[in-house]
Amino acid sequence: MAQTLVETAAVDEVSIFREACVKAYRLMLLARILDDKFASLYRMGKIQGGVFLGRGQEALSVSIGLALRKGDIFAPLIRDTAGRLAFGEPLLDSVRTYLGSALGPMRARDGNVHRGRPKEGLFAMISHLGAMISVVNGALLAHRLKGERGRVGATSIGDGGTSTGAFHEGLNQAAVEKLPLVIVVTNNFYAYSTPNERQFACRSLADKAAGYGIEVQSVDGTDLAECMRLVSASVTKAREGAGPQMILATLLRLCGHGEHDDAHYIDPKLKRSAFGRDCLPAAEEQLLERGWADPQSLRAWRAEAGQNVESTVAKVQREPAPDPYKEDWCALASKHLSEGGNSF
Repeated sequence: MAQTLVETAAVDEVSIFREACVKAYRLMLLARILDDKFASLYRMGKIQGGVFLGRGQEALSVSIGLALRKGDIFAPLIRDTAGRLAFGEPLLDSVRTYLGSALGPMRARDGNVHRGRPKEGLFAMISHLGAMISVVNGALLAHRLKGERGRVGATSIGDGGTSTGAFHEGLNQAAVEKLPLVIVVTNNFYAYSTPNERQFACRSLADKAAGYGIEVQSVDGTDLAECMRLVSASVTKAREGAGPQMILATLLRLCGHGEHDDAHYIDPKLKRSAFGRDCLPAAEEQLLERGWADPQSLRAWRAEAGQNVESTVAKVQREPAPDPYKEDWCALASKHLSEGGNSF
């Protein structure tokens, strides 16, 4: 018997979701291998400044980048390597910034987590403590004033960042203006080394958004399929005019705050809990169980990602560092604003 239109649509949706999950997994894998390489280079003394890994957060992060589209805004934070790649950040941008190449987007002028491509909607991080919410709000308001509709802005924040004034001010503004903002809050149980019980007294972080009239959805941040569905649905709601959306994802950070931190303070019980599972092998299991991948494909994808990272690092290591005697140390995008400028 021929398939009905509804059945055909359902098959098409499954096929599309399958392709999206496979793409997401491969980006997660690339992000993990890249982060591991940065950690190794840091320990070798090849990277100046901090190295902050997204280990354990890739499923959530990649879901944000893939849910957005050209013309949208993404303000990633320190653990959003996967989301950055999914949103379109070139691998070279990341490696060049960490290794201080003069050819990188920041020309080796700033910290490695402050890179971005603002003209393409990828905002450079100012701070991970709530500051990016108001920045995205401003961009969304600018688009509205210019008559540009259908754009969404998304940013991430950790549980500790929800205790800052910038978080509350930004959330209130977004709610009052009904901005198409999607804010993804990751509760990884620790603000650096401060546990939840010393951070907030409310029942759940969702209560903070509810106080501003913002809709909140919760998700297991270690489950790729669920993260993909929920983030996509929230982005669609925001795009269709439902106002700001908040996603509360629970997971455990599987590393220290940065590579300088041994994370000795993390409760071993949390590591053994459901939220302590690694989202990458969990995603592999999902793909295998659903027949969307086989072991041979997984091995081939890992080898390809590893080769991509190694070849990119080797290329950047041959590139020049900035020459302090020849460098024009003015703002990259606004030379006329430098001291002595006469373009006013």
